[in-house]
Amino acid sequence: MIRLLCTLVALVLPLKALAIEIQEVTSPGGIKAWLVEEHSIPFTAIDLSFTGGANQEASDRRGVTNLMTGLLEEGAADRDARAFAEAAESLAARMSFDASNDTVSVGMTFLTENRDESVALLRDALFEPRFDAPAVERVREQVLAGLASDARDPDEIAARRLAALSFPGHPYGTSMSGTPETVAAINIEDLRAAHARALTRDRVNVGVTGDITAEELGPLLDELLGDLPLASAPEVPEADGAVDGGITVVDFPSPQSVVMFGQKGVPFDDPDYFPAFILNHILGGSGFDSRLMGEVREKRGLTYGIGTYLASRDLADQIIGQFSSSNDKTAAAIDIVRDEWARIAAEGVTQEELDAAKTYLTGAYPLRFDGNSRIASILVGMQDMDLPIDYIDGRNDKVNAVTLDDVNRVAAKLLTPDRLHFVVVGQPEGIEPGSF
Repeated sequence: MIRLLCTLVALVLPLKALAIEIQEVTSPGGIKAWLVEEHSIPFTAIDLSFTGGANQEASDRRGVTNLMTGLLEEGAADRDARAFAEAAESLAARMSFDASNDTVSVGMTFLTENRDESVALLRDALFEPRFDAPAVERVREQVLAGLASDARDPDEIAARRLAALSFPGHPYGTSMSGTPETVAAINIEDLRAAHARALTRDRVNVGVTGDITAEELGPLLDELLGDLPLASAPEVPEADGAVDGGITVVDFPSPQSVVMFGQKGVPFDDPDYFPAFILNHILGGSGFDSRLMGEVREKRGLTYGIGTYLASRDLADQIIGQFSSSNDKTAAAIDIVRDEWARIAAEGVTQEELDAAKTYLTGAYPLRFDGNSRIASILVGMQDMDLPIDYIDGRNDKVNAVTLDDVNRVAAKLLTPDRLHFVVVGQPEGIEPGSF
């Protein structure tokens, strides 16, 4: 997510047979962080995640968290936007600020020799954002331009329509970027309220990787985060994610149609998650060996690519898939997806498919840990998901423990072709919108 300036981009934390030692550090002031020390390169990555995210917004101010987050490096304390950028550049420090429905994420990489000055700059951004009117209007215009672009993007149109059908009345059902109307209505008081609501001590998780010891990290945590306010997040209702089976067609002038499909999924903390994880890989995972890629692309040439994934959110879970096809082939491709969905639910997978999936998923796992910034982000993600600190050591064991009976039992329970909904953005031939 974050890359260090100049030549340090190419220097990544070596992965020694996935022997990653995670320490839990508690600052003198009681702030906890997970740390992986790596002293071979003189820089450090720190990631912060504030749970709650854009889910906490009022509907008439949808997009305020996204806009607020985009302004955190547009001036802070006594530095305007230009002075703030120049200060970061002079320190060879990189900052990132991002929002999702579930979290507000903050990341920073800095050189060891500039640690104190870099942390002080990040603290200014977190505690004293300026929200200067010229910066607010500039970033607002960027958001509005993005919304206008999304309104013409068939992939975005499909994703947003499926979300609206799956989560009516819930924040997940609308874009966290807001609408042109809600974004235009946001004022500086709204931004300050969103800032105070999002960045609180009781909802922060911290991951740190690099050239810093546990003894050095403790005081740094207090300096950076010790003055965060304690506050309770507004209650956000759980969401179901289920949608009636059928087809929704959104007319869009194009020689091909974009198709997004989905149904209710399985939460990460469910005992059946890892069987479902492997099942998804066999059904529509990466590469050319999945069932859907074989049936829709390889055998029939109806699409260039098709895939599925488990969409895990804090408040709801789905299985989502997507492909594109020429308008005259879209109907046939949809029929094949539904047929394969039903076939794997009824017949299950083979031992050969299970073994191949395990080999791929366990072999690919170490490749995720390819640098300090990436590892810091993973440490935070683990905390967001309430995973144990030794999860990395046992993750592949969880994959390997899944049996053929497990996968086929979950396939029969989870995959429901009559509840699979397709959103088609284009001008497909021979498709009648409605329920199956």
